[in-house]
Amino acid sequence: MVGIQSGRRTAKVTTMDLTSTSSLEKMMSGDSEKLGRIETQDFEKNVEPVVANMEEIALKALHTDDDPSLNPWTFRMLSLGFGLSGFGSALATIFLFKPQSVSVSVIFLTVISYVAGNAMSFIIPSKGFVGRWFNPHSFNSKEHLAIVIMSSSASGAAYATEVLATQKLYYNIVPNAFVAIMLLLSSQLLGYGMAGVLRKSLVYPTKMLWPSILPLNSLIETLHRDKSEMKKKFNLFWIIFGIVAVWELFPQYVMPVLTGVSVFCLANRNSLVFTNIFGGASGNEGLGVLSMSFDWQYITTSSLFLPLITLTNSFIGFIICMVLFTSLYYGNVWNALQFPFLSQELFSQTSNSTSFAVFNQSLILDANNELNIAALESTGIPFFSASNASYLLTTNLGVTATVMHILLWNRAEVGQAFSLKSLKSFRPRDFWKKSPQSAAPKEVEDTPYLDPHYRQMLVYSEVPAWWYLGILAVSMVVALICIYNLNSTLPWWGFLIASLLSFLSTLFFGAMAGLIGFNVPITSVIQLIGGYLHPGKPVANMYFVLFGSNAQAQALFLISNLKLGQYGKLSPKCTFTVQIFGTVLGAIVNYILMSSITTNQREILLSIQGTNIWSGQVIQSFNSNAIAFGALSKYMFSIGRTYQTIVLALPVGFLIPLPFYFLHKRFPKSGFSYIVTPVICWYLGYLSVGINSSASMYFAIGFFVQFYIRKRYPAWFLKYNYIIAAAINGGTELLVFVTTFAVQGASGKAIPFPPYWGNNFQTGNFDFCARNPALAG
Repeated sequence: MVGIQSGRRTAKVTTMDLTSTSSLEKMMSGDSEKLGRIETQDFEKNVEPVVANMEEIALKALHTDDDPSLNPWTFRMLSLGFGLSGFGSALATIFLFKPQSVSVSVIFLTVISYVAGNAMSFIIPSKGFVGRWFNPHSFNSKEHLAIVIMSSSASGAAYATEVLATQKLYYNIVPNAFVAIMLLLSSQLLGYGMAGVLRKSLVYPTKMLWPSILPLNSLIETLHRDKSEMKKKFNLFWIIFGIVAVWELFPQYVMPVLTGVSVFCLANRNSLVFTNIFGGASGNEGLGVLSMSFDWQYITTSSLFLPLITLTNSFIGFIICMVLFTSLYYGNVWNALQFPFLSQELFSQTSNSTSFAVFNQSLILDANNELNIAALESTGIPFFSASNASYLLTTNLGVTATVMHILLWNRAEVGQAFSLKSLKSFRPRDFWKKSPQSAAPKEVEDTPYLDPHYRQMLVYSEVPAWWYLGILAVSMVVALICIYNLNSTLPWWGFLIASLLSFLSTLFFGAMAGLIGFNVPITSVIQLIGGYLHPGKPVANMYFVLFGSNAQAQALFLISNLKLGQYGKLSPKCTFTVQIFGTVLGAIVNYILMSSITTNQREILLSIQGTNIWSGQVIQSFNSNAIAFGALSKYMFSIGRTYQTIVLALPVGFLIPLPFYFLHKRFPKSGFSYIVTPVICWYLGYLSVGINSSASMYFAIGFFVQFYIRKRYPAWFLKYNYIIAAAINGGTELLVFVTTFAVQGASGKAIPFPPYWGNNFQTGNFDFCARNPALAG
């Protein structure tokens, strides 16, 4: 699945292919030798190359040439960039309150900006004063890429949005709008300085692939390259875009049963066991085992470009996840049977299988929103659902397994960030020079494996170091002012520790994301650290997580966009500037729309299951963890307490990659290098939240593309695979946006489709699985 925040805890995944053991081993060990082994087989009477690793895809699926004369700084770029930034940030905020958290498709923004940019080029006069300033040339690829980067920078719901929504829904605290927006901006921009320090390690090398952006770069090339060369890809894109856009009206509105079809639930509509195992068409309904989904909003297209090794490891984790959750629940581990099968809430000890009692946090907090120990003693310690506790445990395993995995397999890449040569090259005076070509010619000569895409970027001026450092310094000052103004209870030293943790995690998890495209969310670990540093203070914990986790997420986002600019040959200064523009506008829209949704949909957002349209699962999870980790760490996670294994998972995670690494060293041809333990660990909690009926289709499509299409039709794969992914995303998101505002209540009033067998939610779950009556309470 494609990246999310804290709902369906997805990660961006990509890596090399199982067909080439030698290439894989070299890649995972950080060997700088060029990886180019290609397998061949017959295809339509010709010998066609099968791409054996992701580096080959990055070099073969995208052009490496450039035209430096193309100008991105136009009226079209700025007007469309700001307009789509507002649109994208609105859509991202809506998705934050959906039962399945899905990130805004940049592909959709790309298509809309292409149509609008060419329309403006055609309509606006091209001569005279108007033409000189508003339409100086035809709409080009660099204008387009700048628009896409600006709008994508805005198209995320900032973590501060979760903090503000949580305070409003659970604490009845509504801060001043100006201070709230400043909080959003400072938390978003903080990671940019970190990214500036690390970009030479995480962006420039060929090994840092960031494969999730390959479909986007492929689409932009298709739209702007020679039309005779790209005609088939262009036509295919629009045909699929239109078909999917029309199709999505059915699962989205007319026939929601298509979200998840379960043969098992149709056969037995009265069993809650069947609901827990086979249901999955509604939020937090069940595991969705063998369900079939026909809704691309939930299937997503990441499996179309997901490399085989990560897809395989994630599938292993997915299978174990189903067994693990079922065993924990029906084995009554952590008193699981007293609480819902899937939920992100905290539950009272009075909860039971017929009446789920959500923990009333206001009973244990004083007027300053800090823990009242006497009240806690009379109320009792709360519980997680077993699936949510398991997710926290396995995520902690994945976090520390990631660190060890990178140290074992990619020491060179991590060491490069802290090498003396790297630190010297970061001096601000170096960045005042006109271009890296004049600044570091010797360095270029000494790099025999310089990335062909990066080599083309040497004609452009680099971003001065003080731009990054200035953003970092201003953000930190504004953030400190905000946390004291908002009475966050987070001290200044806690803020500095959170920022340091962000930087370190950006290095390790950025290396993982760049190399194999997988990124384990670090939120739960940051919450745990914050809880022990600031015991009894749930609000302080929320702010500690905001700056400890969000800054890292933003740093990784900037780095991926720098790679996007490198693939598209957009100057670094333009990339940096449009990102700042988009981030600022996005924060403002995030706040406005969050305020509207939390007011209009308050009761649904506070309910356990929600609906298939609105859900508070992200906010519920964030708040539950703030109470559990922030106020009750000592009582819930310390040794001897109920959830001690969640903490013990951190040191255990360091050990998990070791057996496979040593076995690989002892038996290098036995395939132990294929085991990517952080991926497996993270997917052990994959089904803990959201709509799960899509998971089976997601993996089935991924394996079909990787095992069959890529190997039997390699030329077709390179030419059309990423365009198809782009078209499906674009058509889906168009309908999601239209239906959300037109009929699903984002504008304040919902217009439900009349009930019938294909729209069953009025009398049960969409897939006809039995609905648990305890959830109504």
